Amino acid sequence: MKHIALLSLLLVFAQALLAQNGKWTPLFTGKNLAGWTQKGGQARYTVSKGVITGSSVPNTPNSFLCTEREYDDFILELDLSVDDGLNSGIQIRSQAKPEQNEGRVFGWQVEVDPSPRAWSGGLYDEGRRQWLYIPNINPEGKKAFRTGGRWNHYRIEAIGNTIRTWINEVPVAFLVDTLVEKGFIALQVHAIGKPEEAGKQVRWRNIRIQTGRDMRPRPWDQCPVLNFSPNQLHEQEKAQGWRLLFNGKTLEGWRSAFRVSAPSAGWTVQNGLLHIQGSDGSEARSFGDLVSTDSFSTFEFCFDFKLSEGANSGVKYFVDEHFDTKGGSAIGLEYQLLDDERHPDAKLGAAGNRTLASLYDLIPSYKLEKRFQQPVGNWNSGRIVVRPDRVVQHWLNGFQVLEYERGSNIFAALVARSKYVVWEGFGLAPSGPVLLQDHGNSVWFRNLKIRKL
Repeated sequence: MKHIALLSLLLVFAQALLAQNGKWTPLFTGKNLAGWTQKGGQARYTVSKGVITGSSVPNTPNSFLCTEREYDDFILELDLSVDDGLNSGIQIRSQAKPEQNEGRVFGWQVEVDPSPRAWSGGLYDEGRRQWLYIPNINPEGKKAFRTGGRWNHYRIEAIGNTIRTWINEVPVAFLVDTLVEKGFIALQVHAIGKPEEAGKQVRWRNIRIQTGRDMRPRPWDQCPVLNFSPNQLHEQEKAQGWRLLFNGKTLEGWRSAFRVSAPSAGWTVQNGLLHIQGSDGSEARSFGDLVSTDSFSTFEFCFDFKLSEGANSGVKYFVDEHFDTKGGSAIGLEYQLLDDERHPDAKLGAAGNRTLASLYDLIPSYKLEKRFQQPVGNWNSGRIVVRPDRVVQHWLNGFQVLEYERGSNIFAALVARSKYVVWEGFGLAPSGPVLLQDHGNSVWFRNLKIRKL
């Protein structure tokens, strides 16, 4: 009887373990490339001792070893190592169509990046939208990848409209996308630009997958979420304390500056977008600024914005409506929104401190490479972080573009030489509302979300 009881206990334990971990199916036999086919470039893929090795070759585009089967929802795990100096990636839900861009592979790619920028685990849209999730917003995730040809364990969950990644059990990326597609999984050997890079290798082993009822996704964690679904919060965002400042339907939660009610004209909500219509280009003279009904002290605020050609606007924080502006815009620290190419304000101020994403009239923003900034008429993403230690950061499209400390000697010196010197205590209020500026130009906003820190 004791043996039967012990056997029953072991069976229960095994069932519980299976329920927790799910059932895994190997994608690689460990002996050959059965079930895989190569697309794109002509990099060499070989198998030895349970390892697939991809070797770079010159004068060929990106190469992909692709599963013959397509997958929609799945959990994928594998080990990989890559030589320093060679970029790679894991394609998921990807496709290659002869009639589209000469059969080039396109779809989501989980990055393998041993370079100093450390974007491994980030999400890139190969052959389509390019970078989606740059791990700069997740400093701990950027530290997870081991360079020097050492092995790394990747986990990828692609379920519905969410894609999550881990490296060596550290969460790196969490993307909520508007696209949900089915496609193959592929192992990339990136094209090389120099002949001396030929022969660099990337290796994969222990490739396994869960699908359907076998999937056991991990619980929500603190990995920062990038959510492309307009004006919606994912459950992980809610668990992290995020809330919407704009519901996508009405002006609930907003009012006109210096007033208690929402504006009756100028600011409209249509198709999930918050729009200030263009007027005469003046500052807050036509329809007025829009101010949140709630105030904030330490916070993280994210927003998407789209400028019309030649537009000027701004997102202000720690707004103080006690300052006399003689009918102009309410006063606060300002994340500048500007068409730098066409608006004359970009050439005013000092050292570019009135250009896009700058702390207006105080600190110029770091300028991104053109490929990381969408042109006027397209959507860009801003982020303002105010930490409890009074350090403030401005971000643009996943890059930190400036940092300063409120109330520091340097901050005081900058204010003393700016237009704000006439307002005593400028930028030092313990809390204040968020403001969207009416500067007489047409600007759109969406995905306004905030959380207290």
